[in-house]
Amino acid sequence: MTLSNPDAFRQKASPDTVAIRWLGHGVQLLDQRRLPLEEHWLTIEGAVGVAQAIRDMVVRGAPAIGISAAYGVALAARGAGEDDWRREVEASIDTLAESRPTAVNLFWALQRMGGVLRQCQSREDAVARLAEEAVAIHKEDLAANMAMADLAVEAMELDKPCAVLTHCNTGALATGGYGTALGVVRRLHEQKLLKQVYADETRPWLQGARLTAWELARDGIPVTLNADGAAAAILARGEVKWVIVGADRITANGDVANKIGTYGLAVLARHHKVKFMVVAPASTVDMSLESGKDIPIEERDGSELRQVGGITLAPEKAGVFNPVFDVTPANLIDMIVTERGVVRTPEMTGMHRLFD
Repeated sequence: MTLSNPDAFRQKASPDTVAIRWLGHGVQLLDQRRLPLEEHWLTIEGAVGVAQAIRDMVVRGAPAIGISAAYGVALAARGAGEDDWRREVEASIDTLAESRPTAVNLFWALQRMGGVLRQCQSREDAVARLAEEAVAIHKEDLAANMAMADLAVEAMELDKPCAVLTHCNTGALATGGYGTALGVVRRLHEQKLLKQVYADETRPWLQGARLTAWELARDGIPVTLNADGAAAAILARGEVKWVIVGADRITANGDVANKIGTYGLAVLARHHKVKFMVVAPASTVDMSLESGKDIPIEERDGSELRQVGGITLAPEKAGVFNPVFDVTPANLIDMIVTERGVVRTPEMTGMHRLFD
């Protein structure tokens, strides 16, 4: 693969939807804050800029965050001085690690890049090898997405098309170019097993409205946007057979941290006897944490709830609770799908069997 090829990760079924392009001298990130009104790319040539982009949600989605951070480390090597290059790259890794606290893919990617760094004997060696490793992480994520899509569709055992409901954005914009939960949706569509996708708008950042609906409509996949509060009414109609979501961290007992609102959706699915599937790469699994209570949950500024598009909708004196994620207990999940395989009715034994 040519490292400077910005179109290296375009794939079938999603020919134009990518969020990350490696240029060799820098990384291009599609500014997801501006979608769907404007497709604006930022070219970033240093690790500090990548960390800021992750923090500001220019790029989001656990796999995409990890890939972007890996490219940030590669850029740190390019920008390092000859005399103290190793210390400078290590400091950049620390900076990138501080950008977001919940998505474990970030730390997994940085640990992997750090392992390569420790093997490098010179700055020139580090520049080449870290770039190669970052590209490998990107390629592997895309391959994992394809594998998960196949495993999930097989596990669903559908004999006719059905409707599904999803939350947040887990597609090409959130990954290396195909999608986790939305990758399953793509594969269902390709195999003519998809009747309709219902996309929760996903407050407060509206990833479902701005990103998922945009991505699916762009690729000709039938999508209906709904307010988060309408999910119960949709499930009650009986048309939806599966709720399919992604994850930012999965613990050893099968608890899942995902975008705020996922837990409530799992409760609704169980009440309405709708199957609940989590789709995420193995890099999202954190076997060092026993359960969801150990996951650090990021909280963001209250202005994200008080304002929409810079327009204030709520009083400044009102307190705000703005967690980015919640934890869905394993006992509400029917299956977890990774590229390594499927864990049905997840619990500690099944998780250790697949991930130890």
